[in-house]
Amino acid sequence: MIDLYSWTTPNGRKVAIMLEELGVDYNAIKIDITNKEQFSEPFLKLSPNNKIPAIVDNETGVTLMESCAILLYLSEKYKKFLPQGVERIRAIEWLFWQTSGLGPILGQVHHFTKFNKGISDYSEKRYHDEALRLYSVLDKRLEGRDYIVGENKGEYSIADIACWPWISRFDFQEIDLKSYSNVCSWYLRMVDRPAVQKGYMVPHYVNDIPLP
Repeated sequence: MIDLYSWTTPNGRKVAIMLEELGVDYNAIKIDITNKEQFSEPFLKLSPNNKIPAIVDNETGVTLMESCAILLYLSEKYKKFLPQGVERIRAIEWLFWQTSGLGPILGQVHHFTKFNKGISDYSEKRYHDEALRLYSVLDKRLEGRDYIVGENKGEYSIADIACWPWISRFDFQEIDLKSYSNVCSWYLRMVDRPAVQKGYMVPHYVNDIPLP
């Protein structure tokens, strides 16, 4: 059994989707970041950086924070959703791209465009422009491909699981997903997966999955 400490954010949904894809038993524990529960002493013992998600693998005793580290751990433990050979490092490459670029930049877009609109025109434009660039990078990568990494048209992997929840907030970002046809097709392909549909609702329902 795995304990998942999470909330309804892109980073939280990554791990929930992964666990649903794996079909393993897990217990979703709400960490309400709107009430600053991530700063509680019990949670800080699991995640010293006071960020969700975190997991406790009760089978191995492993405790982990950082969503992509958790994805990598689970993929290696269960030997699923991580390609072999050169495509393995390619998957890790795109994990790094998500954690260093896509996530942080889109997080700033959410802050300035969705939740604090008008507070700083400069910041809104700066982060929105960079978001458009990142969408273009992903769109180019997905040209002629079904998934981000893997040979030929690609194979479903933790790279897709890491990136999709951030793209699922395209409405927060005021981005027309249909303007990025390859990203849009990939996004809808992901939406069709039952595990994505279930994981999106963990630890509780907030809204239906946005559709372009």
